[in-house]
Amino acid sequence: STTLLEFLRTRTPVRGPKLGCGEGGCGACVVLISKYDPATDEVTEFSASSCLTLVGSLNHCSVTTSEGIGNTRDGYHPVQQRLAGFHASQCGFCTPGMCMSIFSSLVKADKPGTTTAGDHAPPPGFSKLTCAEAEHAVSGNLCRCTGYRPILDACKSFAADVDLEDLGLNSFWKKGTDRADVGKLPEYSSGSVCTFPEFLKSEIKGQMNDVPAAIAGEDGWYHPRSIQELHSLFDSNWFDENSVKIVASNTGAGVYKDQDLYDKYIDIKGIAELSVIDRNSKGLEIGAAVSISKAIEVFSDGTPVFRKIASHLSKVASPFVRNTATVGGNVIMAQRLQFPSDIATVLLAAGSTVTIQTASKMLCLTLDEFLEQPPCDAKTILLSIFVPDWGSDNVIFETSRVAPRPFGNAVSYVNSAFLARTSGDGASGELIIEDICLAFGAYGVDHTTRARKVEEFLKGQSVSAPVILEAVRLLKDTIMPSEGTTHPEYRVSLAVSFLFSFLSSLGNNQIEPAKAIAPNGSCANGSMNGQVASEDLQIRSRQELVFNDEYKPVGKPITKSGAELQASGEAVYVDDIPAPKDCIYGAFIYSTHPHAHIKGVNFRPSLASEKVIGVITAKDIPAGGKNVGAGINMLGTEALFGDPVSEFAGQNIGIVIAETQKYACMAAKQAVIEYSTENLQPPILTIEDAIRHNSYFQIPPYFAPRPVGDFEQGMSQADHKILSGEVKLESQYYFYMETQTALAIPDEDNCITVYSSTQLPEIIQNVVADCLGIPYHNVRVITRRVGGGFGGKGMKSTHIACACAVAAFKLRRPVRMYLDRKTDMIMAGGRHPMKAKYSVGFKSDGTLTALHVDLGINAGISPDLSPFIPAATIACLNKYNWGALAFDIKLCKTNVSSKSAVRAPGDVQGSFIAEAIIEHVASALGADTNAVRRKNLHSVESLTKFYGDAAGDAPTYSLIDIFDKLASSPEYRSRAEAVERFNGGSRWKKRGISCVPITYEVALRPTPGKVSILNDGSIAVEVGGVELGQGLYTKVKQMTAFGLRELCPDADGLLDKVRVIQADTLSLIQGSFTGGSTTSESSCEAVRQSCTVLFERLKPIKDSLEAKSGAAAPWSALIAQAKMASVNLSAHAYWKPDPAFVKYINYGAAVSEVEIDVLTGATTIMRSDLVYDCGQSLNPAVDLGQVEGAFVQGVGFFTNEDYATNADGLVVNDGTWTYKIPTVDTIPKQFNVELISSARDKKRVLSSKASGEPPLLLAASVHCAMREAIRAARTDFSVNSPLTFQMDVPATMADVKELCGLDVVERHLQSLSSAAEVPTPVA
Repeated sequence: STTLLEFLRTRTPVRGPKLGCGEGGCGACVVLISKYDPATDEVTEFSASSCLTLVGSLNHCSVTTSEGIGNTRDGYHPVQQRLAGFHASQCGFCTPGMCMSIFSSLVKADKPGTTTAGDHAPPPGFSKLTCAEAEHAVSGNLCRCTGYRPILDACKSFAADVDLEDLGLNSFWKKGTDRADVGKLPEYSSGSVCTFPEFLKSEIKGQMNDVPAAIAGEDGWYHPRSIQELHSLFDSNWFDENSVKIVASNTGAGVYKDQDLYDKYIDIKGIAELSVIDRNSKGLEIGAAVSISKAIEVFSDGTPVFRKIASHLSKVASPFVRNTATVGGNVIMAQRLQFPSDIATVLLAAGSTVTIQTASKMLCLTLDEFLEQPPCDAKTILLSIFVPDWGSDNVIFETSRVAPRPFGNAVSYVNSAFLARTSGDGASGELIIEDICLAFGAYGVDHTTRARKVEEFLKGQSVSAPVILEAVRLLKDTIMPSEGTTHPEYRVSLAVSFLFSFLSSLGNNQIEPAKAIAPNGSCANGSMNGQVASEDLQIRSRQELVFNDEYKPVGKPITKSGAELQASGEAVYVDDIPAPKDCIYGAFIYSTHPHAHIKGVNFRPSLASEKVIGVITAKDIPAGGKNVGAGINMLGTEALFGDPVSEFAGQNIGIVIAETQKYACMAAKQAVIEYSTENLQPPILTIEDAIRHNSYFQIPPYFAPRPVGDFEQGMSQADHKILSGEVKLESQYYFYMETQTALAIPDEDNCITVYSSTQLPEIIQNVVADCLGIPYHNVRVITRRVGGGFGGKGMKSTHIACACAVAAFKLRRPVRMYLDRKTDMIMAGGRHPMKAKYSVGFKSDGTLTALHVDLGINAGISPDLSPFIPAATIACLNKYNWGALAFDIKLCKTNVSSKSAVRAPGDVQGSFIAEAIIEHVASALGADTNAVRRKNLHSVESLTKFYGDAAGDAPTYSLIDIFDKLASSPEYRSRAEAVERFNGGSRWKKRGISCVPITYEVALRPTPGKVSILNDGSIAVEVGGVELGQGLYTKVKQMTAFGLRELCPDADGLLDKVRVIQADTLSLIQGSFTGGSTTSESSCEAVRQSCTVLFERLKPIKDSLEAKSGAAAPWSALIAQAKMASVNLSAHAYWKPDPAFVKYINYGAAVSEVEIDVLTGATTIMRSDLVYDCGQSLNPAVDLGQVEGAFVQGVGFFTNEDYATNADGLVVNDGTWTYKIPTVDTIPKQFNVELISSARDKKRVLSSKASGEPPLLLAASVHCAMREAIRAARTDFSVNSPLTFQMDVPATMADVKELCGLDVVERHLQSLSSAAEVPTPVA
């Protein structure tokens, strides 16, 4: 039952494909699979998810990974070099998968014999790929770091139709001064990589004439060649559907996870009958084992109905899943497991029939009848699907789907397909509906259904507003989402929108067609009055940066250190470290109950349970150790094991140990926990519960924020008051691509080494030592790089390190753990949910006079880092001059997983709460929101009143200039007018535009650094910080070269001599933590101080060498001489910030323009312009990447990321199927970033500023623009209180639709119907 990914990672040296989700939803594991047909001598290549592909099904295939197309030894491939050169790799964990998705698109586009639009050879250096195809190439790949823009640029650089000048910042030419030229890019020529080696072809040809091998499988795999052979397997005495799995591609395991191991597999892909593609005048027959990609290809080359089917299918899953997933598998999942299939809906409306083989007979049924049957058993095989050819005369066919991602890779909220036969009524020119089929699926129903009552009603009708209104009424009686379906009213309203859009396109002109819904996500024929629909626009961008040579190489936009290594997959993450001898693996058993005694843990009898070596529990903590898994002593700790009481759903109860990671994870699923709630209080789960029960954590006085001014006096000066406003923000999951992982290796004398993916190695060292009851010097923690952190590899990484350490200590064997995505999401905790109630006073001109906020923060079960959150929240709320500010903050202790720091923790909530209040004030006054914002930005005096010393010197306060540059510009005014014009002329799409300013306070902290020069002149550098993808090591390398440049005549060559080595808690102590956005600058300053010491030691030697020779002393000679003179060539510094300058403020602003679809709630970000004050950037390329990546992560928080839990507080959106982070199709269509450098400030490190977290706050501009668009819709459809409404975070599609009005279609039709009934008065 080994997957290709597991095989590659555990039985070969390959490490490029990564495990990101295990369900085909992230693209980290993408590889290229090639098959050879000896009869035609042809090779076919396709990308695939190696986490779902089973090795047993790949006989005679060739597999190419990222290392296979380019690597350190053989040279890198242009895809890898361009990803690096366009600064498109940050943490690098997703990069090999991105690389393979792009590479496979190139292979497909450049395959000899493929036709393109003009079908002439592309210009030299380019591929036949188009820019539009380039955007789709990575549509199934997730990246949490970059914001996708640079990845798209790297991909588009291969496209024949690209304008290279449009591409963003890169290391191949200097934007603005050099000419963009393909000759400057790493050279690409198609076919340079051999995807199917000759020796393998010869082997396959040699076996051509052999008698086909018996179907028997010594390895547990059976490969029947015919239905007859398959039935003989079914009839054998060993066939048992619980231990035998029938597979064609196994992609279904991404949805319906295997709950146990299987004994045997039957691969049905080799059965000829299942692969037929037969096209004749009656229609098209497709075998059930034909891949979705192949089906798209076949349908694309057909009648309009077929082409619509192809277009819809191309939005199912993602390219690398469609390449292997079968049409039949999808339909069978819909029939047997209630899978919300798009394919079943589309094929049903097209009148498809299916042929099935049961144990006794072959049947032919309509797809409708097949879906209605009871779920079929394991021995029933779907053979083929027949789709009739409808021709194009008088047949209208439309399909629609609404999902959080336009390009696919997301299950629909509702899908539909409608087919109508019409005839014209000559006299009136009206269309009459002769026959109609209306199919709806995915709305919370067992399977796709037909709206038969509506069909009956519509037959023979010509379409008018009253007819559609009646059809809608009947439809609402049909679409009944089942109990427990999320957003049921939203789904019903979507079905109504789909029907309305379809029927209005058939109606006479009195009904304005709702062109807004584009059938299957694009307008009727992909265009709207000749314009491209917004969601189909290509992504464009602009970057404006300030470069500075003063401290070079600091300040140069050099490529991230190790980017090519990341792209090739050779960069080593914790799970890539080769397994030590006797290594065993662990998986958490977690509680699903929020507050209960744990009476015992047993295992179901199963194949997986037989793999259990042991279970580690609290009883296995050594004598003298403590049950502690996380925490800082001064704030409070959290237990490693819930013992004897589990205090939240998702708490670790024990660790299953097994021989492989897969066995451990599978065995953990077999655990049955016995609970008792006797004598326990009911759990406290929400902020409201905690307030009722007075369940709080104390905020230590030295962390507590301070009020400003006199609130009562401020209120007495107000002309107007809002006494009770409210806004809520939910949680957000980190979604680092690499889940939590650690490897613990026991050593002599009670010592232990822990390799951990962490942001705080020093705290892990302390917690592991406390847990094991050993001195800190017995624990060594090593971290080389982290596959994404965002705060989640902070406190949350200590649990898994402690778990591995306890198990390794007890069993005296190395223990490794790598959490599966579901467990990670359930245990992670995430961002703090908050509820703010406010009262605010203001003058008639919009000047604020006083604000009081009651803030509830859900902290979860332990303090973690929560005591820091209130101050951060208030600091960012203080971006406006409130006059006077008072607050009451409750840090709530609840029975849920501890919330922890997530990128911009507390800050993003505080900044958003401020915007919600400003918008409320503006709507109460009927004033322009931006005018109210501008009026209340701080003066230098009020800034100091609210921020104290952090305010800094007056020239560094750049916010007013930034805000004016964006919001007061003529361009902004003309865009705002254009939005108003658009809204006046568009009923079903509305736009909004908004400008949001931010302030963000950061703190510098003491940090160590060490620089050592080795005998050959190469330089090893150590810093306390960890490389998470934020470019820390790159900036440190630049600073080292800057610090030593006066000793070396070839200062540029010095950069290549520097290597930053991994964090090691016994080598460099007091490393503190990596977070808070200032680790890079603090580490750089420590390194600079170390370099200064070395400079002072080496300068006299350099002077004497030069005095003797009369020429500049070469670096190698200087170091050789210093070694002879016994000079200490290693220097260590511990930099401490000046007590008078520990904090400073970052400034920025963003304008975003969005378009919402009133019928579906979908939002398209048309454009975002970000201006951010980065000071004198240490590396503009790195800082630009941080700004874009943070912004897009913020867009996720404000829009689609719904980290939902059940009634027990257990996370239910626990994987890529239900938790949707932004993808390449959800970022702004025009994405502009300008980094400015405010006044220099020598107190900062080389006048630089932080860039990691503050830009995330700018994403509130998207939420505020959505509010403006919703206002326009509410005004149009006269929804109650059109201007003032509460809009929480996240504002998902369902929320947007609800705020626009779930019944807008009915309202519109009623107004049309009543207008039609009123006789027109004769003039």
